[in-house]
Amino acid sequence: MDGTVLVADDDRTIRTVLTQALTRAGCKVHATSSLTTLMRWVAEGKGDVVISDVMMPDGNGLEMLPKIAEDRPGLPVIVISAQNTIMTAIQAAEAEAYDYLPKPFDLPDLMKRTARALEVRRTSGAPTSQIEVKERPDELPLVGRTPAMQALYRLVAKVMNTDLSVLISGESGTGKSLIARAIHDFSDRRNLPFVTATAADLSELEGPSKVLARAKGGTVLFDEISDIDGEVQARIVRMMDAGGDATPRFMATSQSDLSRAMDDGKVRQDLFYRLSGASIHVPALRERVDDIPLLTEHFLARAERDGSAARRFADGALELMRVYSWPGNVRQLENAIRRLVLTARTDEITRSEVEAVLGNQPELEPALGGADTEKLSGAVARHLRRYFDLHGNMLPPPGVYARILREVEMPLIEIALDATGGNQAKCADLLGINRNTLRKKITDLDIRVTRRRKLM
Repeated sequence: MDGTVLVADDDRTIRTVLTQALTRAGCKVHATSSLTTLMRWVAEGKGDVVISDVMMPDGNGLEMLPKIAEDRPGLPVIVISAQNTIMTAIQAAEAEAYDYLPKPFDLPDLMKRTARALEVRRTSGAPTSQIEVKERPDELPLVGRTPAMQALYRLVAKVMNTDLSVLISGESGTGKSLIARAIHDFSDRRNLPFVTATAADLSELEGPSKVLARAKGGTVLFDEISDIDGEVQARIVRMMDAGGDATPRFMATSQSDLSRAMDDGKVRQDLFYRLSGASIHVPALRERVDDIPLLTEHFLARAERDGSAARRFADGALELMRVYSWPGNVRQLENAIRRLVLTARTDEITRSEVEAVLGNQPELEPALGGADTEKLSGAVARHLRRYFDLHGNMLPPPGVYARILREVEMPLIEIALDATGGNQAKCADLLGINRNTLRKKITDLDIRVTRRRKLM
């Protein structure tokens, strides 16, 4: 490696280890236990990569990232932290850190990431963020910044290091098993086994003891617990009550409402209460449509890493992806994008190509339908009816009013800003609202205010 690395950590041992390892690798190293010193070095133009802890005696490393980006655009920052929660990873991603590693970290892994950051810095000067929650092949990404996903992250962070059993519910394709794995991987049990126990694993009398032996005090996940028959459910109850020196943490996933399944006699009452120490609901994709562009970027980048051609979506094509109902959730979105990457005729995926792919899948007609002369109220009513119908005999999650208002307000304000060339005073006048109100809505809705083209 060739370059200068700035290391900021209040642990002298970590500073020493990193200094020695990076120096042996050919780097120059400046190490400090002070964020103030780090920021002075950055302002002076020192360093090609920064490795910084989060909790420092004189501040929070994450809070320094915007200032570093302002002073030194393109300077990669690798965040390391003993705060091993999913929220720290999410906060690091939102602060646009280059990479994030929880402590204790694997030194060779950190060295590889540092080398990659130095190479990116040398060749382009503008790093691409590498942050992602531990993701394995064929698993869905834990990606999302909508209120629904932020609430999910907060709940996951709260239960992470407790011993409570966890019941994770949600539709097929939402990523329930990934949530379970993330809870394990970021918890105090992360160095112990993670075992997914199926009905077949528990069908024999010795099955539970074998599962416990494999888990060794780590985590046991029962996938789709409502599909397991009553006899095996009874074995799970006894297994959870067994105790011992190496009692694992128990988690379960379910597509169905387990309380209703219990009332219907499909799930044992004693099992339900043992599993529902903490309940986490993973929202369907239609409940967080603002995450679709973020997920789309993620899948396009993954396809490119896997050797496919680089692709991007035309505006009209991406909007169609947003309004489609995605009954198969994130898994269906991923498969659709894989197909579009392979079949697109140019680097830009067009609306017609999206229509061709989605035309063979369910629920497309409402997204594409509607005559050009349809009134706005009729279109809104049609989409709302579809939204309610998609939940079958169940009501949508609470907060429908706020979600619908947000869905209407965001495009209205964005289009009004375009029409007024980005002039907020004119935009506020056009909308008939106070300018301060407009600014607040731009902030609350996370609307990016850039130089806009006035519509003709």
